[in-house]
Amino acid sequence: MSDGRLPVRRRWVGWTIGVLLALLVIALGWVTVRGIGAVNDLQQVAEESSHLKTAIAAADITGAEPIAERIAHHAQSAHDLTSDPIWHAFGVVPWIGPNFRAVSEVAEIADDVAQKALTPMLDVAEEFDLSGLGFSGGTIDLEPFAAIEAPLGEASAALTAAQLQAQHIDEDATVGPLADAVREMRTTVTQAANAVGALHGAAVLLPTMLGGEGPRNYVLAMQNNAELRSSGGIIGSSALLHAENGKITLQQQASTPDFPALDTPLPVSDSTVALFEDRPGRFMQNITSIPDFSEAGPTIAARWEGRFGGTVDGVIAVDTVVAANLMKATGDLSFGSFTATPDTIVSILLSEIYATIPDPRVQDEVFAQAASALFGAALSGGEPKALIGALSESADEHRIRIWSAHEDEQKVLAASTLGGTIPDDSADATYVGVLVNDSTGGKMDYYTRASISTAIGTCNGEPTTQLRVTWTNDAPADAATTLPEYVTANGWYGVPAGSVRTLIALYGPEGATPSHVDRDGEEDGVQTTVLDGRAVVQHEVLLAPGESTTITIEFQGTGAGERLTQVLHTPMIDTPKTTRENLTCAS
Repeated sequence: MSDGRLPVRRRWVGWTIGVLLALLVIALGWVTVRGIGAVNDLQQVAEESSHLKTAIAAADITGAEPIAERIAHHAQSAHDLTSDPIWHAFGVVPWIGPNFRAVSEVAEIADDVAQKALTPMLDVAEEFDLSGLGFSGGTIDLEPFAAIEAPLGEASAALTAAQLQAQHIDEDATVGPLADAVREMRTTVTQAANAVGALHGAAVLLPTMLGGEGPRNYVLAMQNNAELRSSGGIIGSSALLHAENGKITLQQQASTPDFPALDTPLPVSDSTVALFEDRPGRFMQNITSIPDFSEAGPTIAARWEGRFGGTVDGVIAVDTVVAANLMKATGDLSFGSFTATPDTIVSILLSEIYATIPDPRVQDEVFAQAASALFGAALSGGEPKALIGALSESADEHRIRIWSAHEDEQKVLAASTLGGTIPDDSADATYVGVLVNDSTGGKMDYYTRASISTAIGTCNGEPTTQLRVTWTNDAPADAATTLPEYVTANGWYGVPAGSVRTLIALYGPEGATPSHVDRDGEEDGVQTTVLDGRAVVQHEVLLAPGESTTITIEFQGTGAGERLTQVLHTPMIDTPKTTRENLTCAS
């Protein structure tokens, strides 16, 4: 007979389940309360950050300090609330875990930025007008830069680390509102990292590069995006800038006809020859086909010195969109028969000028007038803060590239976005890229468009990084008869008028090799080479008006697969839409 009690084993199981359920309820309550507190803290960080930005922009450092203290308090509180063992335990639970991890990582990033970047930035702001970078009346005061370099370096390092951590948060695995918040935070941190990194680079480089220790001479190469080259466009015009004690003056201007083709080409790298033969070594306008500006820069300098003599201390390459960005600070410009606004300058310089002025020599004169007018307005009439913002925006879009003949300066430049080099891959992040070079011989790239996508995963059991580019000729159907011959090239180089012939090169992660290559699903003839340890595959495509083509390459091997993958590409008039897709193996 039974005494009505459960067996000891069953009672033990019941007690255990009861205790576990109680602990789970307590844990849920714990993380719920802490989660609400952390979210409130992070909302306060976002709100106070907006106030801080306003205060710094107004140079109100006294008002900024208490705001920074409140940001630090709320950021640390959010980090503390989301870093205990119970919270981390929920971070590994299927489905809901990514949300817990995302909140915890956002809080950690906010805390790191507040503790390691805000304080040194405010210390710098007390001593130096960051918004104007010491710029006044066409001259930059170089003296304060030595004092601000170290704290800017500290802040830049903290923001760069925060940027990398933010990029690794998988927002696609989180709920909608949290995903939006992660994206907004990532954008904010990236903008801050780029801006402060540029400021730190300026503090390191400007004192010597702007002639603080002796006069300097720089070639300014202006690239025309209507005829694309790897770093933006052909060199349509150039100028010599002189820098001395922080003051910059325009010394001389030149155009492409001033640099006739060389019988004996300048030496260029094997990878450049593999992609473009020896044309970059022969023709001034083709030097910017060279993918690495640390090679292109000295080649441009050699051409200038060979033609005009003297010593070139560095080369600065900019594209036409930089002019539009700068004009937001300088206002409208008049040159030749044109009056340009920030919204019309690109269409005037890259399209309308060819329809209005058929003589290329007169076109060159108008381009020179435009460059001179913009340069003069920027140095004498631009509001410093707006000018710095325009240059920063252009640098973020890789539209400014700088090479220095001085080894210590070049080392700093090469490690920055201004250096125009391909960054090294890291253990958990890699770069892939798209290089676009026109071979039509006209100015048809005003009508071209691109879109780029990446996908990472596994194909046939191998880690895979897929890079896909769609290239479109958006010229009007009657382009052959309605566009100027100088724009279409009128068949001069074997391309039917209105069509576009383009070299499109795709490169993959370091150490990976192409395992699948197709164009519109079919095999196609390609050129291949290796660029800084990266496999490069180049197609030559010919598109009539309205046509598109899609190139797909899968890279496999060391460096491919599940890593943070960032895309670099030739700067174009319209920045290509770049997306991350789910991997569907083309192979």
